Amino acid sequence: MTSRRKVSNLLGLAVLAALRTRPMHPYEVAGLLREWGKDNDMKFKWGSLYTVVGNLEKHGFIKAVGSSREGRRPERTVYALTAEGRAEAEDWVRDLVGRPEPEFPRFKAALSVLGVLHPDEATRLLNERLRLLDERVAAERAGLAALDMPRVFLIEAEYDVAMRQAEADWIRSLLGELRDGTLTGAEAWREYYATGQLPPDWSQPPE
Repeated sequence: MTSRRKVSNLLGLAVLAALRTRPMHPYEVAGLLREWGKDNDMKFKWGSLYTVVGNLEKHGFIKAVGSSREGRRPERTVYALTAEGRAEAEDWVRDLVGRPEPEFPRFKAALSVLGVLHPDEATRLLNERLRLLDERVAAERAGLAALDMPRVFLIEAEYDVAMRQAEADWIRSLLGELRDGTLTGAEAWREYYATGQLPPDWSQPPE
């Protein structure tokens, strides 16, 4: 089980990774993370950046090493990564890479209650989702192919495309089962919407 972090916000990990390159003030860190596209890789709120920076400093993962001023802008504190921060970043990435944890995508939540929709509407929406996924996968693959940089800097984007492709393939298979009637329970699902009566076996908890 992954250990509880003193700073658990993934933005903290991104800040630690950015400060491995050089000391920076938070505004510079935000600019670098946007340049790296980290807001596409992690779910975090930019408004919490200064809170996260403060927590990282509080726990000794970063330290103030000076200040800078640009033009008439307020003076900004420059932070550097500490040895403890470097160790924390490395340990955090080890946990994330090596230990699978339950994740709760919104699509999975919707699938768990798909029965609230009529089968025909569910099928229509799944077809629409599949169309959009296919378009996105094609566009992202073309975008990756056009980039002239080592793959090591693109592996998170490749992973994203692979996950979208896997989802599209699964939806395509599910739609095939709905279309040819081989999806177990689909007939009862349709009967429920025709009669308004819950099938008897649906009212029993799974054993």
